[in-house]
Amino acid sequence: MATGGAATPRRIVVGVDGSETAELALAWAVGEAQRSGASLTLLAAWMFPMVVGYAFTSTVDSVRQGAIDLVEHSLARVAELAPDVSVKGETSEEPPQQALVEASAGADLLVVGSRGLGGFKGLLLGSVSQYCARHARCPVVIVR
Repeated sequence: MATGGAATPRRIVVGVDGSETAELALAWAVGEAQRSGASLTLLAAWMFPMVVGYAFTSTVDSVRQGAIDLVEHSLARVAELAPDVSVKGETSEEPPQQALVEASAGADLLVVGSRGLGGFKGLLLGSVSQYCARHARCPVVIVR
């Protein structure tokens, strides 16, 4: 469906990682999905070993389960904010930037937070969001 010559997004991919900006990106994407009638795909990427706050997590299973728990939390958040929005969750055992760019193929919009859980808090724009802005196969919204 076109409005003023612009196509309405039908599938929005959202990167979720538990960070504050990812939560804001999720809320923004929910609003856009409600407005446009798009479905949401929530994606949490994980790798092992994974460094969180400069400490290594203990096992592959704990990292995998953390990603699953994060997706389940995000799915519950969407259900709370907009029970009428169609949503699915996925995890990917890949670097986040690679997983998000791959998920952007066939999507109408990719939404990510400006800063994730990485270590360099002084950066204005995180490396994952920069990579997505350069390489995604669809338009990208970076939420601050």
